[in-house]
Amino acid sequence: MQLSTYEINGSPIAEVHADNIIINNAGDATDLIGNLYFQGFEKVILHELNIDPAFFDLKSGIAGDILQKFTNYRMKLAIVGDFSKFNSKSLKDFILESNKQKQISFVANTEEALQALS
Repeated sequence: MQLSTYEINGSPIAEVHADNIIINNAGDATDLIGNLYFQGFEKVILHELNIDPAFFDLKSGIAGDILQKFTNYRMKLAIVGDFSKFNSKSLKDFILESNKQKQISFVANTEEALQALS
């Protein structure tokens, strides 16, 4: 796992890069949050390919468990990916509602992620 770092309006943002899945469950999310918080980050960009695909099946409950950790620890999160490939109406509604709240954002690229987190 590697990090790219950005700073917008004095707020440090970490972008996580990895070739594999790094978030499989809420415990992995908690570990990542702790690691990033220890390094001074309160905002993070993750890529869809680094999250267990079951996350995007809302019936699994994984998305709720993981995102609750980010909310509880007040770490803003932007997830970068192509979400148009998912046919679930409930997932599309979930993404739309999340994007309105601004705590968790689903975006198409890093530039949009930085904008959502600024």
